[in-house]
Amino acid sequence: MTELLVDIQRVHEGPGIPDDDALSRWAIAAWRQAQASEVTLRVVGREESAELNGQYRHKSGPTNVLSFPFEAPAGITVPLAGDLVICAPVVAAEALKQEKTLTAHWAHMVIHGMLHLQGYDHLNDDDAAIMESLEVQLLDELGFGSPYESEETEQDS
Repeated sequence: MTELLVDIQRVHEGPGIPDDDALSRWAIAAWRQAQASEVTLRVVGREESAELNGQYRHKSGPTNVLSFPFEAPAGITVPLAGDLVICAPVVAAEALKQEKTLTAHWAHMVIHGMLHLQGYDHLNDDDAAIMESLEVQLLDELGFGSPYESEETEQDS
């Protein structure tokens, strides 16, 4: 397994937010690249999530996870995967609404975001099927069930 350094920034505190070891373990499990890299995982509240979602996705309100892949300037090689911004209150509300454990939903959001950083997407049905299949596989390897068994649609970034 290739090394991934996970830098965790907590600017929002609240009940049910996984500890740094769990967040790191899930991010590392989702790193599918051959080269070592680094990711920043930032836990935020609704205000920062909404601001970033509006600025970068032109969508109103907070969202569960935002992925910002690092794009190095030409000729520059830096081992950075990018940044994940996870909105703790949105993840908690979604877990409750979708009747999932909070820990399982956090693991899913970290894996989902990490796959986005590596170029996976769900903009069309074929890409969504590939990404969802990989999410299910990774979550299973970590001891979690499929996040898609009880829901009709997923509304992630």
